[in-house]
Amino acid sequence: MTQPWRAGHLPGIDPDAVRWHSLQFDGQGQGLTVQVPMLDEAQMLALAQRVRLSAQTRLQAMTVSQIIALLDVATARWLDADDPVRREAERLLPLVSGFDAGMVRLGLGEYLQAFRARALQRFVAEDFPNPKVLDEFQPAVKGGAVRAWGPALLVHHWAGNVPALPMWSFVCGLLVKAGNIGKLPSADPVFATLMVRLLCEVHPPWADCMALVWWKGGDPAPARTLFSQAETVLAYGGNAALREVRDQVPITTRYIGYGHKLGLALIGREALDAQRGPALVRLIAVDVMRWEQQGCYSPHVIHVESGGALTPREVAQLLAAELANLALRHPPRRPELEEAAAIAAWRQAAEWQALSDPDAALLGDAAGGWSVSFVPRAGPLQPGPGYRCITVQAVASLEEVPALLRPHASFLQSAALATTPERLQRLAPALGEAGITRLAAPGRLAQPEAGWHHDGRFNLSELVRMVEIEQACEQAADRLAAYAQEGAA
Repeated sequence: MTQPWRAGHLPGIDPDAVRWHSLQFDGQGQGLTVQVPMLDEAQMLALAQRVRLSAQTRLQAMTVSQIIALLDVATARWLDADDPVRREAERLLPLVSGFDAGMVRLGLGEYLQAFRARALQRFVAEDFPNPKVLDEFQPAVKGGAVRAWGPALLVHHWAGNVPALPMWSFVCGLLVKAGNIGKLPSADPVFATLMVRLLCEVHPPWADCMALVWWKGGDPAPARTLFSQAETVLAYGGNAALREVRDQVPITTRYIGYGHKLGLALIGREALDAQRGPALVRLIAVDVMRWEQQGCYSPHVIHVESGGALTPREVAQLLAAELANLALRHPPRRPELEEAAAIAAWRQAAEWQALSDPDAALLGDAAGGWSVSFVPRAGPLQPGPGYRCITVQAVASLEEVPALLRPHASFLQSAALATTPERLQRLAPALGEAGITRLAAPGRLAQPEAGWHHDGRFNLSELVRMVEIEQACEQAADRLAAYAQEGAA
């Protein structure tokens, strides 16, 4: 019998004194048992205190440049196909996530490049034009001086829909020099554990500055115990999960929530000539395939402008062919029962539409692991169930799309846009007003650039508090200096 794989990271806590809960996974037809730690109140309080104090003495003593250099070393190991941690990730992540091994390998390689040193330097500079403000007081433009302090203890409440996403918020926590405790997602407790183990190997003094715990969803006691010790709580998930976390966070604790969002694509007629059109559709098919549309940036609808050399219906047919090919190279993940029901309902609605409208069509069969619904005219945004189910909607003009999106502004995030530079500049303000916060190239929806503004917000500056020395305070101190008194005498 295969030995259980133990997740978590508990500095200062005896593992034999911890109650371990077993999570069962059978992704890719192979069984795996992962044990996750369940702490009692005293253990949770002791862990929080240890992480907070260690971060104050070890992380705060480092410069941001030193932290970035160590993160770059860790990322280089992640990107090394022969590194033991990378091999372990490629072995285990398909088992816990159900994603195809090739998709995991491809996705990790592309995603992790955003954590190399130059990318992280840009990331910090995006929020802090003078990054030294995270290390020491720096002159303020208005006069005086200012410094940024990260939270003494930052708690991460992660969702497990896409592998490797915990690294994003955890790196943010390290860059602002916070003590970090993550709540392992039940859907994937593996990646965060490997991430923390690697960081501790790269720089052993960090081992006491971070921790990974777990509790059952819906159990308020451990959540409230940990949240009561945090200065900031960062949460990811659906609206119901975010509401539950928010209700458990003390009113005096900063709470930052990132909910589920939708992505889409817009293709202008000028991109649909016989040469460039098929290549463009191939890129968008990859966006649809990536992580089975489980990411907040994944496309659900593709708006295709009429009047190009390729018609919107031909685009739908090309997309169907590309998804069929990708299903052979990267077999789709098997959906859970509830997800399968949502896919069936979506397909049924598309079938009814095709029966009632001879110009509409549903391409792909239920067993193929992908579906393309072609809608011949503009209409309201209809989110899909994921799992490579995509709607191709014909529009007379891309300029009419923002009005279709505006009622769904709170759920929008990324859009891939294929058009000319002139139309890009005209469409960008309208799409931004409609709720889109990121315009990306086709094929790049699942690969945000370093320094992107997640959901249109700042990543690092939202975590810190600014401490100011006002100019008048400096001037008052000058009057009490020995040199000032000597001059007066």
